[in-house]
Amino acid sequence: MDVVRMSKRLSYVLRHQPGSVGLVLDDAGWVDVDALLTALQLTRGELEHVVATNDKQRFAFDDTGTRIRASQGHSRPVELGYRPERPPDVLFHGTVDRFLPAILAQGLVPGRRHAVHLSPDAATARSVGGRRGRAVVLRVDAAGMAAAGHTFTRSANGVWLTETVPPAYLGVDSGV
Repeated sequence: MDVVRMSKRLSYVLRHQPGSVGLVLDDAGWVDVDALLTALQLTRGELEHVVATNDKQRFAFDDTGTRIRASQGHSRPVELGYRPERPPDVLFHGTVDRFLPAILAQGLVPGRRHAVHLSPDAATARSVGGRRGRAVVLRVDAAGMAAAGHTFTRSANGVWLTETVPPAYLGVDSGV
């Protein structure tokens, strides 16, 4: 089993197209593990290995181990149930240089996803941004946003989520 390939397949199914393998996510994004194993023709051990070794910890089992979901990044309607939290003063967002002018003019918007994803450190943001071109890291004034009433939540794998980031709260990280 190719772990990276299976991780991408799990992301596709658990974030975007569960129906592609005959599954339906519940309102909180969970799906029955046994049904997923059957649909993807995986063993429990293979699934646990993919979940445990995923570099971004994208997937989580529920407390009983009988359900699984993606921690964030859904393009389908789900209510993940994360509680609002006070963010660190600064968060980061990785993107590619070709999107920078539009982002600086319009801010960060979720696009096809439910929330804007922010990283707790510049290195993670750089890794995320570098997946599709030359990475640019944006600094987000999360403290300023929170003071202005913006809500933040944090997913199970530590990714910070917010509805939008207006341009006034963005700056290009100098790499310091």
